[in-house]
Amino acid sequence: MPVFPWDTIAQARTRAAAHPDGLVDLTVGTPVDPVAPVIRDALAADSAFPGYPTTAGTPALRAAIVDSLARRYGVTGLTADAVLPAIGTKELIAALPTHLGLGQGHRVVIPEIAYPTYEVGALLAGCTVIRADSLTQLGPSTPHLLYLNSPSNPTGKVLGLEHLRKVVGWARDRGVIVAADECYLGLVWEGEAPSILDPRVSDGDHTGLLALHSLSKTSNLASYRAGFVAGDPALVAELLEVRKHSGLMMPLPVQSAMVAALTDDAHEADQRERYRARRDLLRPAVEAAGFRIDNSEAGLYLWATRDEPCRDTADWFAERGVLVAPGEFYGPRGSQHVRIALTATDATIDEAVRRLS
Repeated sequence: MPVFPWDTIAQARTRAAAHPDGLVDLTVGTPVDPVAPVIRDALAADSAFPGYPTTAGTPALRAAIVDSLARRYGVTGLTADAVLPAIGTKELIAALPTHLGLGQGHRVVIPEIAYPTYEVGALLAGCTVIRADSLTQLGPSTPHLLYLNSPSNPTGKVLGLEHLRKVVGWARDRGVIVAADECYLGLVWEGEAPSILDPRVSDGDHTGLLALHSLSKTSNLASYRAGFVAGDPALVAELLEVRKHSGLMMPLPVQSAMVAALTDDAHEADQRERYRARRDLLRPAVEAAGFRIDNSEAGLYLWATRDEPCRDTADWFAERGVLVAPGEFYGPRGSQHVRIALTATDATIDEAVRRLS
């Protein structure tokens, strides 16, 4: 297993924490704003339920997932048997290769700059990991599972319609499963970010496609562990069967809270605007301090560089009491970037801007 990346920045954390005005932590994308009352009320309303919940999710939850994907992202053609709740999307990603029956001798493709859990989940299953951003890099080989991440964590890069269509066509010709991590799809600042299940991408056919979603970012539900997968009904049924045997059941009060979060668009829009305002303050301050922002057209991070080793950049920030994530956490190609999170309070963002100035 790779070293847990956050354990490697202890020295930078100590240096940043020694700042006279304290630590400004812009590393992990942890929500800091309160959960909306409509969600908390739904959680409380079903908190007295004493029995076991269902792994598949309540009919109300499955309907809310289907409806929200259509309303928010233009995904059509889904039915209730094509969606499945997960106890946080990280858990789902970490277990996905195993739950799909992959193991030794199977190949899993992940982006060259990628959320570390894609690699970890493949290694836990005994698979071989291939880092590639283009289909030509794969040559004649045929992998068994290919991860996409758009909008990307950490870079904020968005994959366009034609790129996604090309990947879907290539995968179908070879029988490759495509798992698209779309956890940041509701946080787009520039342009459009289509879902892998968008009919303009899939032509209305979800065979071999899985879209992974989370309410941690858009609804501040990181502590609730509220995620889901949608797509190919046959693959979802396979995942459901394995998860039933494994006892992977989302607590019923959380399922009810998810229904509220997926049904109410107002709280999500409010939260998106909070992040937009923080981005509008922090981005120009980082650029004025001499850094270039690459990609970052969506998501909750700024992907910043001044073309030097990322640990040197992290040290520069730490001297100012600001802690950021070295880009090499996400793969060798991130070695000259740092990831700067927007998930901090307004006061914390203001303080970061002051120090960078």
